[in-house]
Amino acid sequence: MDDPSGEPSKPSLSRWLRPIRGHLWALVVLLVSLASVFALWRVAYDREMRAANVEFIGSTQEFAEQLKQQVVSYELVAGGGAALFASVNRPTPHQWYGYADGMELSRRFPGMVGLGFAGYVSQGRLDDLQVEWRQAGWGLLDVRPDGERDYYGPILYLEPRSRENLSAIGFDMYSETVRHASMQAALDSGRASLSGPVHLIQDGAEQATSLLLYLPVYRGADRPATTDARREAMLGWVYVPFRVDRFVAAVLGDGGGMRFRIHDVTGGTSQLLFASASGQAQQPPAFTHAVEFDNYGRRWRMEFDSPPLAEAVPRLQSLQNTLALGLFSSLLMYAVAWMLARTESRAHGIALRLTEEFRRSEQRFRVAMTYSAIGKALLDSQGAIVEANPSMGTIVGRSPESLVGVRFDALFEDDELSAQTAQAGASTDAAGVHRTTRRLHRAGGEPRHAQLTYAPLPGNVGQDIVGLVQVEDVTERLRAQARVHALNRTLEARVAMRTRELSQANQELEAFAYSISHDLRAPLRAIDGFSRILAERYSETLDEAGQGYLGRVRNAASRMGELIDALLKMSRLSRGAVKREHVDLGRMAGEVVQELREADPGRDVRVEIAPGLSVDGDATLLRNLLVNLLGNAWKFTLGRDDGRIEFGTRAGEFFVSDNGAGFDQQYVDKLFRPFQRLHDQEQFAGHGIGLASVKRIVERHGGTIRAEGREGEGATFYFTLPGERAEH
Repeated sequence: MDDPSGEPSKPSLSRWLRPIRGHLWALVVLLVSLASVFALWRVAYDREMRAANVEFIGSTQEFAEQLKQQVVSYELVAGGGAALFASVNRPTPHQWYGYADGMELSRRFPGMVGLGFAGYVSQGRLDDLQVEWRQAGWGLLDVRPDGERDYYGPILYLEPRSRENLSAIGFDMYSETVRHASMQAALDSGRASLSGPVHLIQDGAEQATSLLLYLPVYRGADRPATTDARREAMLGWVYVPFRVDRFVAAVLGDGGGMRFRIHDVTGGTSQLLFASASGQAQQPPAFTHAVEFDNYGRRWRMEFDSPPLAEAVPRLQSLQNTLALGLFSSLLMYAVAWMLARTESRAHGIALRLTEEFRRSEQRFRVAMTYSAIGKALLDSQGAIVEANPSMGTIVGRSPESLVGVRFDALFEDDELSAQTAQAGASTDAAGVHRTTRRLHRAGGEPRHAQLTYAPLPGNVGQDIVGLVQVEDVTERLRAQARVHALNRTLEARVAMRTRELSQANQELEAFAYSISHDLRAPLRAIDGFSRILAERYSETLDEAGQGYLGRVRNAASRMGELIDALLKMSRLSRGAVKREHVDLGRMAGEVVQELREADPGRDVRVEIAPGLSVDGDATLLRNLLVNLLGNAWKFTLGRDDGRIEFGTRAGEFFVSDNGAGFDQQYVDKLFRPFQRLHDQEQFAGHGIGLASVKRIVERHGGTIRAEGREGEGATFYFTLPGERAEH
């Protein structure tokens, strides 16, 4: 309800508190019961979480210990190799192979790439080592990378002898920083040493993180006591290369559902060695834990993430069910009373909201009526205006107040012409909205045309309002449409006249071409005939120079005839409609090339035609195009033993390329002009009309053509044919 001032009255505090009073004590009991249920559930929840966390930490420590034990196993394998050196001083490759084969490395240690030995060689001993290697029948030892160093650590043995491992023989590991640090640590300490992350030679371009375990080998069975003595007695290192991902997979498998990462944190820097795979929609882990340990001279840090909470602590589900049961018991009795109170509250809120929405709707309607640029009026059941907006008054030339009570139809001129026009342009849709155009009688001005839109609009209860009419002045728009229609009729007449003139010009040009050709052929035939008779009857009378002049006359007459034929042929390309059909350009090009080979069997030109070349176009014109382009390529590759012609597509364009005589790019504009030639007639015969015909055919299909070339290196012609199909 609204107060007399027009503002909605504010509901009192008692009206808001009325729905709550009956449920106050029920709410207190509900809160106490909920607090008890949550307290008991929280105690059980914390107990389960602590137990699961302890189990998780134990698993992480077990995993870390398994990794350490696997490296110990690798050290034992390397120790066996060192023992072999101690027993035979320097084993042969066959003895090394026998030891590695007996260890069954690929089966027992899947992550191990192999078992190898790298010698400790001074600069003065390097040449002797290479000589010994060659004399032993093992081929050439290529120590790399090149360069002079005080000491070298080339790989001499590496089993199994796969192609990848053989590629690593001779690599000086002592020259690489990470490997050098680990090898030097093993040499000085006399114990096994683990390297930082490296990229193995065997992996080539493959991105894989690997580690190397080095064990020093000394002359004699015992390890020297001092660092200097160990350096003096050093033979080399038995080493075990292994890839971290396979090493971890062999030890931990899938990690029991845990995600984990291994970092090398030696020296205060962190380098990622391994990260287990995780799904794209991986949920947050329930627990995290990190384990750090020393591993043969390196400091490793393993960071573990447990499975999500539902998997890490499966017994929480039963606790959730217990909690749900307690909540349900607490809420069940309260729900009935609460629903009754809520129903009353919602009904009260709905009433307030509807009142406010009605007020706002009325306000929006008033604003739309008042400030709309289109004239609007509310009509009663008798067709009289109940209310009009200012734009309506502007259109009819009267004030909005004076329009109230006036019949809406009285504002229009209902003569016979106006009624027919309104009826012809009227329309009514399924919603009952009626549209029409009528002539408006504007007070104090000339008649105007108005676009009317009638829409049914019910009024309030007890209010006689049946519809809303919108009035838009369209006089200027109708006048503009009339001017456009008149202009279109004028343009159509001009186009028809220009078409007739163009048709007559084409007919006259065709008649002129045929007349010229016939008028020129008659004297040419006379010249050719009399010169032939002169050559036959008076050949003995004419000396050699005269016969040469006579031959030139006949050749000129023959070439004149050929030029006339070419001119007529080119004129025919502009006549007639383009008959579009599906054309297989690849097959057509093959036929043209076959004809060229039959006409010139002595030449061996390699022709490459791409498969699946097809377009929609005029088959006759397109064959003429290919005959000229491929014929030019065939002609200008004359004299080349390795002649090559290619026909295909590139970047959305067809192209024909050759490696023939080519042309200077600065004269490219002359290529497509009739009778323009860039080469001597005696070297490459022709009429200079072929490429002009090609350009006309391409343009008749709506395409473009261009050329690129270099003298002595060939030429390439690119052209487009709209409607081309890619059927590769």
